[in-house]
Amino acid sequence: MGFRKYLLRKTVVYLITFLFAVTLNWLLPRLMPGNPIEAMIESNLNLAPGEKEILIKFYEELYGLNEPLWRQFVNFWVRLFHGDLGYSLLYKAPVWDLIKHALPYDIAILLPAIALSWLVGNWLGAIAGKNTRYDRYMMPIFYFLASMPYFWFAMLLVYFVGVRADLLPYQGAYDPALVPSLSWEFIKSFLEHWILPFLSLFTVMIGSWAIGMRNMIIYELEADYVRYLEALGASEKLMTKHAYRNAILPQVTGLALQLGLMVAGAIATEIVFNYPGIGILLMNAALSQDYFLLQGAFLMVVVSVLAANFIIDIVYAFIDPRVRTSYTEG
Repeated sequence: MGFRKYLLRKTVVYLITFLFAVTLNWLLPRLMPGNPIEAMIESNLNLAPGEKEILIKFYEELYGLNEPLWRQFVNFWVRLFHGDLGYSLLYKAPVWDLIKHALPYDIAILLPAIALSWLVGNWLGAIAGKNTRYDRYMMPIFYFLASMPYFWFAMLLVYFVGVRADLLPYQGAYDPALVPSLSWEFIKSFLEHWILPFLSLFTVMIGSWAIGMRNMIIYELEADYVRYLEALGASEKLMTKHAYRNAILPQVTGLALQLGLMVAGAIATEIVFNYPGIGILLMNAALSQDYFLLQGAFLMVVVSVLAANFIIDIVYAFIDPRVRTSYTEG
């Protein structure tokens, strides 16, 4: 019964957060200065003032931007519940189609980069937290990696591995002469283009995970329950096991947040490698004031972050005794 109340409370909180976040997501692009229809027309056509005004009125009516804000807001929710994210002003295509095309590229790079860096970083951080000599030599490296901007390391890889050594391609997601398919030629090209963006993210992420785990391990090994186990004559392996289980909890939360933000793409990395992910879509949409593409892309971010946090809250109820106690006693 206690877990049901806990689940209901979390569901209500996340639904309210979703409504508030999506409302802000709709409103903020419309608070930006300028007119997206006017920007679209001026960037494509050289028209006389009278013709320009006619086209602006036509497109505003076509996209529903001539209606009052409250009606645009209602229409947005109606279309959203019908699965319609709108039509991109910039790309002249349905927003969902654009997201559906870009999302697999982000997942292909970010999911393995986040997951593997989490595993490797936590492992290295746990060793550093227990081994003073290892900690002395590895912590400067961890701090260097954590403080290194993604785009800077990406540019180093492009210059040294891609340009100077000419070992791997560094532009795009695959050879532009190929058509996406399940053929070996396409898969080989995709993997070759995948390596450098993956390495740029994976390497930098390791530092942050390692520092976080190292600090948590040191804190947990000094905790009272570990001292109590030591006084009882428990083995070092048993004390480390309990310390690790508690130290990993904040890292699990960080992992959920990173996975939730995955759909936003890694904008800097995608720009450096000209990788066709959602990050590029977001940047282009912001520069061209493409309301509908901004709404759709940020909606995916909101949904994924909330879903990841909701799932991790449920997981916490099973892996953290303190959470179980809070809802069984409350």
